[in-house]
Amino acid sequence: MKMKKFINDPATLTDELLAGYELAFGDIVEMKGHLVINKKLKDADRVTIVTYGGSGHEPAQCGYVGEGMLDIQVVGDIFAAPAPDAVIEALKLADKGHGVLLLTLNHAGDMLCGKLVMQEVEEQGLNVRQVITQEDIASGAPRATYPGEVVDRRGLGGAIPMYHILGAAAAEGKSLDELAALAQAYADSMATVAVAARCATHPQNGASFGDLGDEDMEVGMGQHGEGGGGRQKIKTAKETAELMAKTLAEDIGLKTGGKGFAMINGSRATTLMEMFVVYKDTVNYLKSRGIEVVANMVGEILTVQETAGFQMNISKWNDEFLRLWNKPVRTAFLTK
Repeated sequence: MKMKKFINDPATLTDELLAGYELAFGDIVEMKGHLVINKKLKDADRVTIVTYGGSGHEPAQCGYVGEGMLDIQVVGDIFAAPAPDAVIEALKLADKGHGVLLLTLNHAGDMLCGKLVMQEVEEQGLNVRQVITQEDIASGAPRATYPGEVVDRRGLGGAIPMYHILGAAAAEGKSLDELAALAQAYADSMATVAVAARCATHPQNGASFGDLGDEDMEVGMGQHGEGGGGRQKIKTAKETAELMAKTLAEDIGLKTGGKGFAMINGSRATTLMEMFVVYKDTVNYLKSRGIEVVANMVGEILTVQETAGFQMNISKWNDEFLRLWNKPVRTAFLTK
């Protein structure tokens, strides 16, 4: 099928989207090349937070730069990690004397970039701690057994609520060590799985991520069309939600009497109508297991062009996570 998108030149797509983003949200962010910067960064007297990743997943991650969340996001080309030099530039710009927390989602390109960045951090003596999110259960790989262990689990949308937990903690004056420990604790508390009913196309060249036909869905599909091994006939919202929520809750050890966070993250072509139905079924399923959902996100949070489907993220929460979540935040796509 021929790609139909309202773009100009595929070669300048990332530059143009960032220019438009700054025009739309210039009261919250400013740009320096491909660095999306919190306008309040210049006044920050605290640990600051930097992340990076490819464009094409909007509103993530640039939509979460602002007060109470990220301080800088380094934007790569479509579905591609940025150059390490750009991340080093961001770390230096972000450091206000208290150190910088660098957050990395577990994808091959991002991990390679992060490895090179941390080598340069050590050589230059920069005060930076890195934490990796890797919550996708689709691979079947076991959870990490010790802090910092990298396993075969992709980083997905679960990083987004974590950004606010950390941003709120940073605003309270937590040290870099404390913030890194909190980030690791949150990363260890969550699990995510995605389901797709239709695949995306690459916005620069029209290449399809795959064909799921008219009657199938795939549980476990990655953000860039990576197979999840869960292809099956499409199910109802209730059946799909229960299948996913059961597996996620068991993965993180969320049991009767526990409190949880639940996210339904639409991949782009899934309607809010569908997302609300799935969220309702998710909450009802968890309630049937004696689990209370104490916070949530529902909507388009981290997308993949016109993919039809959603990511479900469930986290095991404690009182501290909930307290920090309820702190003020002001970004383009999360304000409360």
